[in-house]
Amino acid sequence: MNERAAQMAAQLSERELDAILISTPENRRYLSGFTGSSGYLLVTPQRQILFTDSRYTEQAGNQSPHFEVIQMKAGLGWLLDALKETGARRVGFESDNMTVASYNRALDAIKEDGDLSGTSLIATSGITDELRVFKDKEELAQLQKAIDASDRAMEMVCPTIEAGMTEKEVAWRMEVAMREFGTDNISFDTIVATGPNGAMAHHRPGDRVIQTGEPIVIDMGAQVDGYCSDITRTVVVGEPDEMFHKIYNIVLGAQLTAIHTVRPGLTGEECDALSRDVISEAGYGDNFGHSLGHGVGLAVHENPRVGPRADNVLERDMVFTVEPGIYLTGWGGVRIEDIVILGEDGATVLSKAGK
Repeated sequence: MNERAAQMAAQLSERELDAILISTPENRRYLSGFTGSSGYLLVTPQRQILFTDSRYTEQAGNQSPHFEVIQMKAGLGWLLDALKETGARRVGFESDNMTVASYNRALDAIKEDGDLSGTSLIATSGITDELRVFKDKEELAQLQKAIDASDRAMEMVCPTIEAGMTEKEVAWRMEVAMREFGTDNISFDTIVATGPNGAMAHHRPGDRVIQTGEPIVIDMGAQVDGYCSDITRTVVVGEPDEMFHKIYNIVLGAQLTAIHTVRPGLTGEECDALSRDVISEAGYGDNFGHSLGHGVGLAVHENPRVGPRADNVLERDMVFTVEPGIYLTGWGGVRIEDIVILGEDGATVLSKAGK
């Protein structure tokens, strides 16, 4: 049994479960190493089984040597047989991922099988997420590769942006550059929001032409070996005006305040307030509508939560973004985002692209 599966198995007794069925792709990969697009894990204290279809059985055997690999066929016989063999009767499932239709099919199949009398499916939430929130050295190395790729792309492309380019053109240049710097994929659709479009935090790049002097919000991420990066910079072609300097400096001050003062033991809400208070005191509290940040790893948005009403405690070796912003209808927006890792004495910034 590998260490991560062993950690999961240890969680079962605490939650009075005999087994857990893992369906979330990122959790499946984290626990087993399997990167295929189809499959489930069944983890018990004694056995760890990876179910996948015929396209991936050889790959699964290579990537997941600590798991038994069983080929899935039509129907749910593969799952029913495994439950009988393991004797699992209280079986957890990932309620945040499994659809109602999939749950009903599994429940009906179990009820119709006379040998599985007394078997129940128990909704669980966040068990694997709680394990993934702490990044080990191997994960940090992969994460840093993704961060480096997006950093290098940002630094290479930004100086080439000119008035007359479209948002789509800049987004494409960023994606090409990330690929050239070793990215396997992008973490999410690249955001390039120019001028008034920057007031929309998640604007989709369009054909709007960049104008001299207006803010350009660029939010993008690279994916390397499954691990994601996420970075935002706000730039201007030509000379920024007084308004840009004012808003930018407020946002930068809010970001640096949180980065320099966050410590283990604060909640996500308390960390969020470190930046939010700066923006509110400057008179723009109503123009910062999203959370300060989020965890990042195998998913671009994962735990820990860093925002209003986030009561989770931030601890050492947690990785998350710090990304305050101000958004003004008719003018545009400013957002600055970096990824940090929390240590005993505070946060270390992993993103290196210039601001």
